[in-house]
Amino acid sequence: MIIGLGSDLCNIDRIARSIERFGARFEQRVFTEVERARADRRPFTKAGTLAKRFAAKEAFSKAVGTGFGQGVFMRDIGVVNAPGGAPALALTGGARDRLDALTPDGHVARVHLTLTDDHPWAQAFVVIEAVRPAGTDQ
Repeated sequence: MIIGLGSDLCNIDRIARSIERFGARFEQRVFTEVERARADRRPFTKAGTLAKRFAAKEAFSKAVGTGFGQGVFMRDIGVVNAPGGAPALALTGGARDRLDALTPDGHVARVHLTLTDDHPWAQAFVVIEAVRPAGTDQ
């Protein structure tokens, strides 16, 4: 069953201006170390790389129904890549706690993420699905 859905559209130029204006302070406040390292490996598309991740954080916060409140912080939501390369979310702190509270008893949460960009826009969609673990009664 679907227990959460969120989307966000982020302007890449806005992220580029934040990087120019606030530099590392902005990046460290919003993004995880893994996200910053990935963006640093893409100097010509750094702002776009970070804008997609910013949109993913916003989309997740909408999917869990809190926005950035009730203990859910941007740095608790990290975009990583699954072994096959697909984007996925690594959750810690309040983001993990909120997802756990939202997940019905006897279920596990699967978070689906898709990212795209076409300058000047970056977009993310998050779908949170509650599923019964394999081998349990339906």
